[in-house]
Amino acid sequence: MKPLERLFHLAKEKPRHIVLAEGEDPRIQEAAIRASEDGLSRITLLGRKDRISKDLMVFGDKAKDIAIIEPETSPQLAHYAELFHKKRAHKGVDANKALAAMKEPLNYAAMMVHTGDADGTIAGAVATTADTIRSALQIIGKAKDSNIVSSFFLMLACAPHHTGHKKGKGGMIFSDCGLVVEPDCEELQSIALSSAQSCKALLGQDPQIAMLSFSTSGSAAHPRVAVVQEAATQLQENHPELVVGGELQFDAAFEKSIRASKAPDSPLEDRPNVFIFPNLDAGNIGYKIAQRIGGMTAIGPVLQGLAKPANDLSRGCSVDDILALIAVTTVQIHQI
Repeated sequence: MKPLERLFHLAKEKPRHIVLAEGEDPRIQEAAIRASEDGLSRITLLGRKDRISKDLMVFGDKAKDIAIIEPETSPQLAHYAELFHKKRAHKGVDANKALAAMKEPLNYAAMMVHTGDADGTIAGAVATTADTIRSALQIIGKAKDSNIVSSFFLMLACAPHHTGHKKGKGGMIFSDCGLVVEPDCEELQSIALSSAQSCKALLGQDPQIAMLSFSTSGSAAHPRVAVVQEAATQLQENHPELVVGGELQFDAAFEKSIRASKAPDSPLEDRPNVFIFPNLDAGNIGYKIAQRIGGMTAIGPVLQGLAKPANDLSRGCSVDDILALIAVTTVQIHQI
């Protein structure tokens, strides 16, 4: 089964309640209809109720299971505002500011997830990544066992068919490509560990982790190389159940024949399915090159390390992109 097919299959086995904060966007509306119709998830749209209801009329009976909430008139508004005030009072958020914040769909959606009124949330088709992630961090917060919230892209080869690379394994995890700017040794380990867990959950594969650098096996000496080397060593020592290769240049990580020459002692036996970039510059540029020149499909940025799932879309996303992220978010919910 191809990676994307597997995700949709898993999501449909146990549909969950997803709240989409940008319910007035036509792409979000169409994705909501398709997700509901396909049994992918139960959808709530946030926004002006009269406008969304009018927009959904063109879908007829297909829209009958879509819930609509207008935060400003919601019966839950006062309760959510009280909860937010308690959470953020130490940051100077008084009752009036909390009420105003909860009228914003991004914050309202995150509070729905925090309280259990929804299982996961997705935004970013209209809002910036910074605003989307800020709401998630302030309201949902980090998981208890997480040192850091990071992100990854699920990279699928041979779009639009997602047949995977020549080995037939399919998808790959690229991390962190959207959130942590300059991770230190401990943060790199946390990013790699979270990404390994995401690989297992979303791809159903045992993670093979490549810790990337501009150096392979000490071919260059630099403080940034040393950070990756130390992170790879400590990760392998702390988690002997994982297969961790590094530090590796991308060609040595990706191609076994090159790795055999440049890093003959690498524990990686096959092509990695988890690629950990040394910083956000490398990760963000790398995934976009793979997407634009390599023709790969990039799903994300998917957030990891939160207490409950909240994910971000690109503002240039398509309906298919939104559907894929709904499936990813649903599978993440299954892991909680």
